[in-house]
Amino acid sequence: MKIDWDRRTCARKGHVTYAPDDPRLRVRLHAETALGEVWRCLRCGDFALGAPHGAGPAAEAPLVPRGKVLRDLFILRFLAIERAVRGVFIVLVAAAVWKFSNSQDAVRRLFDEYLDVLRPVFRHFHYDLDHSPVVGTIQKTFGYKHSTLLLVAALLLAYALIEIIEAVGLWYAKRWAEYLTVVATAAFLPLEVYELTEHISWLKIATLVLNILAVLYIALAKRLFGLRGGHRAFEAERQSASLLEVEESAGGGG
Repeated sequence: MKIDWDRRTCARKGHVTYAPDDPRLRVRLHAETALGEVWRCLRCGDFALGAPHGAGPAAEAPLVPRGKVLRDLFILRFLAIERAVRGVFIVLVAAAVWKFSNSQDAVRRLFDEYLDVLRPVFRHFHYDLDHSPVVGTIQKTFGYKHSTLLLVAALLLAYALIEIIEAVGLWYAKRWAEYLTVVATAAFLPLEVYELTEHISWLKIATLVLNILAVLYIALAKRLFGLRGGHRAFEAERQSASLLEVEESAGGGG
């Protein structure tokens, strides 16, 4: 089922109408009905009852995203939400590491007490906690220096900040955010592949696939790094989506 992004957006945000000064263009966007004047929406092309939202030269009409541009914006905002959620999660992890670094000995004693209580229970199910990889990893962290843990917390906060900046920029479809997302995401792909060689999980696989698709989609769809004609072709594509330009072309050819 094909999604009509134009009408979907108009149903949610309302129509956008404009009265151009050019009489030849104006007549293509305006009509009179028994209920009053109607103007074509610059987004979906349907006629909307009432006075136009704006008027003036066609060159000064608002550039309303349409069609493929709306679809791309929807995908960018999906990625923005994913980046924002990830950024908040990393902030929480950084806070936990910082708190742990300030009470390392107390946490170690509490962990050892729980381990002593749970060891017989797990032994009953033939699971040796003393040789568990998870328990071993936790015990190793107790040996890290306070300064090392603080550095880890700072690096996590920096990473979270990058994710949140990406999220805000992608939500507003900023081109610099698209570049940042592609570069930052691609830079961490080797690390994600390495983590898979250490331990495979469906979450890690899904995250890796999502990040690869995000890099490819943004780079190609947004024509970054000169791909598919680069920035000039991207701007031409945006302009060609304007209903006013479509009607100008139709009027000029008639």
